Amino acid sequence: MVARTRRHEALEPATPGELLRAIVIPATGLSKTAVAEALGVSRQTLYDVLSGKQAVTPALALRLGKLFGDGPEPWLRMQQAHDVWRLSREMKDELAAIEPLDAA
Repeated sequence: MVARTRRHEALEPATPGELLRAIVIPATGLSKTAVAEALGVSRQTLYDVLSGKQAVTPALALRLGKLFGDGPEPWLRMQQAHDVWRLSREMKDELAAIEPLDAA
């Protein structure tokens, strides 16, 4: 069973790039260039993820999971949580206009 922590809904979830930049990459002792090489991606791709300009794709999640030994799921869950949080705010008015269906 996976333990899930609860965070305050007003707080934006961190992106995988933020976690990589602040904790994971420094813990390896490797440079960002070395991590990009180990992942088999360009340095620019890694820098775009670290800065939040690019999301973690399933392909990159597979690479991250292999490199760090935790599988792709944590990286995809983090990205999804961040994306859904942002979109739910951007689409607030549109979502408010949708009436839920009654259960059959």
